[in-house]
Amino acid sequence: MAALNVAAWMLAGRALGRSRENMAGDHFSARRLQLILSAGYVFGCAFRSIVPVFDVPRLGLFDSWLSSALVGRSVATVAELCFACQWALITRETARATGSTFSSSVAKIVVPLIVIAEVFSWYSVLTTSNFGHVIEESLWGISAALVVASMVLIRPRCTAVSRNVLAAWCLAGVGYVAYIFLVDVPMYWERWVAQEAGNASYLTLTQGALDALHRRVVTYRLEDWRSEILWMSMYFSVAVWISISLIYAPAPKSMPPAERMRVPVRLPGIARASAGR
Repeated sequence: MAALNVAAWMLAGRALGRSRENMAGDHFSARRLQLILSAGYVFGCAFRSIVPVFDVPRLGLFDSWLSSALVGRSVATVAELCFACQWALITRETARATGSTFSSSVAKIVVPLIVIAEVFSWYSVLTTSNFGHVIEESLWGISAALVVASMVLIRPRCTAVSRNVLAAWCLAGVGYVAYIFLVDVPMYWERWVAQEAGNASYLTLTQGALDALHRRVVTYRLEDWRSEILWMSMYFSVAVWISISLIYAPAPKSMPPAERMRVPVRLPGIARASAGR
């Protein structure tokens, strides 16, 4: 999967280079920035899919410093911030084209929300308390819901091509939000409740940094990885493909006001009768 994703990203880069002469300067610059940000996510996910780590219990497949929770979380932080920036940029670009103040506001707060989410993620990885992951995943879900809502609101103002692209992203976004709040957040909540019920002893940030760097539990048992398989599989495949798709996004264009007003109001039968007259 990592090799496939890297190859897909390289093809996207070559396609962008070939299309440069046919693209407006600002559109090409925006897609080149998407390409650079996508590289952070694609290659970060490639590394993490080859060297997976189950952060809190420090589980991994290799007894190497590359397989430490500290390294894995560092790579994940860079990759996820790149992904968040991709969505902020495409949302801002579309908001400007359609004049949507709501989408413009969403574009401004997506990255700050994900920065806060990353802070809580680090809290969980270092202290081994799953409570930080509850907040982290909730913030990811809220951010995705805001982006989807902004796309739904601006979709009627866009051209047919843009509407189709937005519809595909919205469907993926709705699925992601549903998974976050129906599966992911409850899972981390249950883990935290179990920790509290068992009077778990958490690490300090300093202790956690040393522990995350040096302690590794190498395991190949399916039981140990079962809870991580679904989200890792989707994260390292579908999420990466969405990141790459943003490189191909058409230049956002607002539908002319006159065209927006052409909304069919007649029922098919009435329309045919009118045409007969």
